[in-house]
Amino acid sequence: MSMKEKAKILDQDSIQRAIMRIAHEIIERNKGSFGLCLVGIRNRGVYIAQRISACIKQIEGMDVSTGALDITLYRDDLALATGQPIVRKTEIDFDINDKNLILVDDVLYTGRTIRAALDALIDFGRPKSIQLAVLVDRGHRELPIRADFVGKNIPTSKKESVEVCLKEFDGRDEVLIAEKG
Repeated sequence: MSMKEKAKILDQDSIQRAIMRIAHEIIERNKGSFGLCLVGIRNRGVYIAQRISACIKQIEGMDVSTGALDITLYRDDLALATGQPIVRKTEIDFDINDKNLILVDDVLYTGRTIRAALDALIDFGRPKSIQLAVLVDRGHRELPIRADFVGKNIPTSKKESVEVCLKEFDGRDEVLIAEKG
């Protein structure tokens, strides 16, 4: 399926501002950073979680435990996939029990990825709360899931695709909307 670039929605500066705003909102809602931990969904959610963690440290002067979650084996479409799924490493080397856990992803779309992540997290313990932070919310939910912290709401059609590019993974920071063609 080919993609035709439509528009650049966010550039490097606007991504950084959105991440800083999310960090401030997380601190405000949780009355500080004590008892917080962040877990990013592989791949790009991990880098966004690390950036949010760095912003929280800059604001609060406190390190926040940050981990990476692979949800491959928890997906509800795994049986539909052709070929062998690529399972990457989950790295949560801290206790999530009784913590305010912030789950982080790049794009919130149908909600199915988040449902899979919630299932995966329960295998690691019982957080006090799980809150969701996403860089982009594009709508079209299929499950009753909503983000607590959103960098940018981008209304899209189902014929469009949202592509998040991050320096750590893609060599550049930008969010593009493209037409599926």
